[in-house]
Amino acid sequence: MKVLSSYQDGKLTLHLKGELDHHEASAALRKIGRVLDDYLPQDCVIDMEGLTFMDSSGIALILKISRLMTETGGRAWVENARRQPLRVIDASGIDRMIKVVV
Repeated sequence: MKVLSSYQDGKLTLHLKGELDHHEASAALRKIGRVLDDYLPQDCVIDMEGLTFMDSSGIALILKISRLMTETGGRAWVENARRQPLRVIDASGIDRMIKVVV
C-alpha cells in the first residue's frame, strides 16, 4: 500500500492506494503520523479512491487519524471510498463518528 499526501491552505489530503490490511496498517500509520506532525493541518481528508481492499485494520487507521486530528483541534473525514472499503466502513458503523463522503 502507498500513502501519498498533498497539502494546501491548511488541508492535508492523504491518498491511500493499494490494499490496506493488518500487514500494511502499522507502516501506513507511522508514515501518516510523520506527515501529520510535519504539516499540523487543520483538516485532513482520507482519500480512498485508490484503495482497492480494506479490512478492519483500515477502520483502526481511520479512527487513529480522526483521534490525532481531534487532539490538535482539527478534523478528519473520508472521501471517495470504493465499493469494498465502503462496505467495511458501513459494517463498522464509524460513519456515525466520522464523516464519509462518497
